[in-house]
Amino acid sequence: MNFLSTLLLSIALTLSHPTQNGKEKLYDEIYRPQFHFTPEKNWHNDPNGLVFYDNEYHMFYQYNPNGNEWGFMHWGHTVSTDLLHWQHLPIALYPDEGSTDKEKCTAFSGSAIVDENNLLQKQTGNPKTLVAFYTSQHCGQRMAYSTDKGRTWEKYEGNPIIPYDETDDARDPKVIWHEPSGKYVMVLYRKTSEDEKTKGVSFYTSSNLTDWKWESHLNGFYECPDLVKFTVTNRPDETKWVLFDGDGSYYIGNFDGRTFTPETIKMQSDWGKNYYATQTWSNIPESDGRVIQIAWMRDGKFPDMPFNGQMSFPCELSVNKFDHGYQLVRKPISEIEKLHGKHQSWEDKNVIPGLNDNKLKKVSGDCLHIIGEFDLKTCDSFGFMLRHSNKSEGTEILYSVKRGVLMVLGCTVPLPPVDNKIKLEILLDRTSIEIFANDGKTVISNCFTPTEKATDVVLYTKGGELGIDKIDVYEMNSIWKK
Repeated sequence: MNFLSTLLLSIALTLSHPTQNGKEKLYDEIYRPQFHFTPEKNWHNDPNGLVFYDNEYHMFYQYNPNGNEWGFMHWGHTVSTDLLHWQHLPIALYPDEGSTDKEKCTAFSGSAIVDENNLLQKQTGNPKTLVAFYTSQHCGQRMAYSTDKGRTWEKYEGNPIIPYDETDDARDPKVIWHEPSGKYVMVLYRKTSEDEKTKGVSFYTSSNLTDWKWESHLNGFYECPDLVKFTVTNRPDETKWVLFDGDGSYYIGNFDGRTFTPETIKMQSDWGKNYYATQTWSNIPESDGRVIQIAWMRDGKFPDMPFNGQMSFPCELSVNKFDHGYQLVRKPISEIEKLHGKHQSWEDKNVIPGLNDNKLKKVSGDCLHIIGEFDLKTCDSFGFMLRHSNKSEGTEILYSVKRGVLMVLGCTVPLPPVDNKIKLEILLDRTSIEIFANDGKTVISNCFTPTEKATDVVLYTKGGELGIDKIDVYEMNSIWKK
């Protein structure tokens, strides 16, 4: 074989058998998030069926295997042992009734549990049965089950478990176990009449997972509900229930197994434009004890990418009692530290107006974790310019002292200082900025599309001096690289 023939054969083999390096390049595109989950390709949105079992965090998600547009919904599937690194698994749920329609009978959002007591009588070996509850759009609420730790799924033969009603718009079942009543509870978005004002969530109960009884309804909700019991962090003998809406807003109150009674006004958990379809993992071990939430970062832009959509970074939720009342607090899970790379820090520094006093001039990167505590001293405002360069100003995070607000990407959020200080924790990925202010009491999650090769960071103050009590900056390692 001559040299030219050998070369052509080598090229052909390379193209037909992609190398690991090719795989790494696939997950290193300019707008590919490096520590937020994305599928390899195609459209994805709501997280579904979040359940922990046998040391694996299962995450299903709305997925279109046909392209980068919404529609033809299936349940994509991925698992992780640390909520950071994800292993893609085959599609779990397909449309029902053999549907090839863009919407009818496709697998819309839902939840999953572990059938601890084998109520469905499907368990065939040691592994417990995993049960998924989902909306088959315009075809009723349905179940599927897995007896092999979620690797393959079967549709329940008695579907639908709640029949389709063309007037109620019902979807997105969240199922939990309610210990005091000894029953399962389903929280389902729906309308109780054709009047749009009755949009809300209905509560159903069941003793066997197959027969569901309607119990009550609460107006004022839209899609993807979630219901979680919390122990109040600073009052360990006290518990509260939190009922979430699709946009992450919530009531804190009491739930007796049939009816939710709000004890607060409806509050905002995220002030950004892109946080939606929030869900929490079920079956987290008591030894862990955390409530862990993730959401779809909707309406992000990913120009020329093979995928469309990303998840938020997983967060731990807690309920605290403050002087003003009860409030939800959200912080990135502690596992984030495993992704920390190069570290730079500053303590007890003063910043004066002017770009020449940028203390972060040696910081550069498109994926950063920034944690800072700032003394407002005499400044009128201060902030960051992220993804800055000589050709691009980048994206600004601005805190106005006079107005007492934090501003980023068109969002303005009230943020009172504590003892004249502001704390900011910033997660910067290639297409998103998540800000956790004052220990997670105020959160803003936004997508953005930065300028290519703009990687500088500027910290500035205006009108007076700013104090840096401490600031830590970590370069973030990619979850896709071994």
